[in-house]
Amino acid sequence: MLALRLIRVAHPAVQLRRLTVVAASAGTGFLLLCSLGHALGHPADPSAALLRLAWCGVPLAATAYLAVAVARSDPGTRPRGGLSALGLGPARMMAVSAATTALSCAFGALLALLLFLSLRGDLPGPPFPLDGAPHAVLAARERLPVPGTLLLLAAVPAAASAAVAAALRPREPKAPPARAAGAGRETAGTGQETPADGAETATAPAVEDDPGRPLPPDRSPTGLPWGIAVLAAGLTVETYAGGTGDGARAVLPGGLSAGSAPVLVGWLLTAVGLALAGPGLTHLCGRLLQAVRPGAVRLLAGRVLMAEAGRIGGPLGVLCAVASAAFAVIALHGRASGRFGPLTALGALLVAGCAVAALVTAAVEARQLRVGTTAALRRLGAPATVLRSAAALRTATLLALFAPLTWAIATLAALPLSR
Repeated sequence: MLALRLIRVAHPAVQLRRLTVVAASAGTGFLLLCSLGHALGHPADPSAALLRLAWCGVPLAATAYLAVAVARSDPGTRPRGGLSALGLGPARMMAVSAATTALSCAFGALLALLLFLSLRGDLPGPPFPLDGAPHAVLAARERLPVPGTLLLLAAVPAAASAAVAAALRPREPKAPPARAAGAGRETAGTGQETPADGAETATAPAVEDDPGRPLPPDRSPTGLPWGIAVLAAGLTVETYAGGTGDGARAVLPGGLSAGSAPVLVGWLLTAVGLALAGPGLTHLCGRLLQAVRPGAVRLLAGRVLMAEAGRIGGPLGVLCAVASAAFAVIALHGRASGRFGPLTALGALLVAGCAVAALVTAAVEARQLRVGTTAALRRLGAPATVLRSAAALRTATLLALFAPLTWAIATLAALPLSR
């Protein structure tokens, strides 16, 4: 009931972000149902049905990623000090966030089921006029298995709510710093320190290791070396797979064919590497802006990028990975004889839309968190043109780094498939 009330009284902007989760879950559920329909219509080819179901894992992961981004930006489910006395601590608010995500995804899955049944003609009224290839994935003459249909539809809310619960789980606070010598005495034989007479025990505030939390400007994200290593491993796997010749072939969406199955593993490693390296690259952009005697605009833009690297760097890396994969597939599409089908276009649009929506959500949340800082700068007499120039400089710097990086990775990813 608390999750339903929070959904009802939320701000319109929050409701809009939740509607994007509903739309993404509806698209993913429809793709899962189409894979079930293809399996029912082609019982003699189980490997093709399994491959289609495996490819649905990409939009499923994108939907879960968007659900996590929306849940982190939801102000109604953030832990507050006053709510802990009412039993609404961090663990309870995490459960509320997971329940809210599950309700949104379940509504999207219901919409997908209604659309799928309407296309098949199982609902009252005339079905949509479809002929040719779309009927091959609907299996209009076959009866849908109820357990399998419910299991596929339940996969979307289950995966999204589990991802939200894992991302927002309460973390153990770090140990408070040691007090100065002489402030207390150590109990003999126990290793515990007791406060001196008249001294109060001071505890440091809990600092959670939240990747969406703004970093101190001087603290660099730790994922850049790991991201570069995983990215290099992915490109190495793709290059090795492209030089193996005619190996085990795997069919890509749209009728494209990869040189071997390790090419798909290389693409996955490349995407994970970019996502891990995104915060570090954003922090590096902030440092470069402040190099060599920066002015007020460069200093302000650089410090903001460094502080928000942990919040917007990850979505930037994910969008870079999606764009590089899209560029590689588009470059290879000219060499392929087939055309992209409607389901392939829907899956690509779903993944790209989730990546863009997650980045926009993180950017809007970062802007809201800078409201106090912006107001303080204006009280100090900072012109509005300085703030706008700093925002434009941040955007241009990120584009100058991530756009060539996306193009280079897309070119390297397409090389194994062009041999």
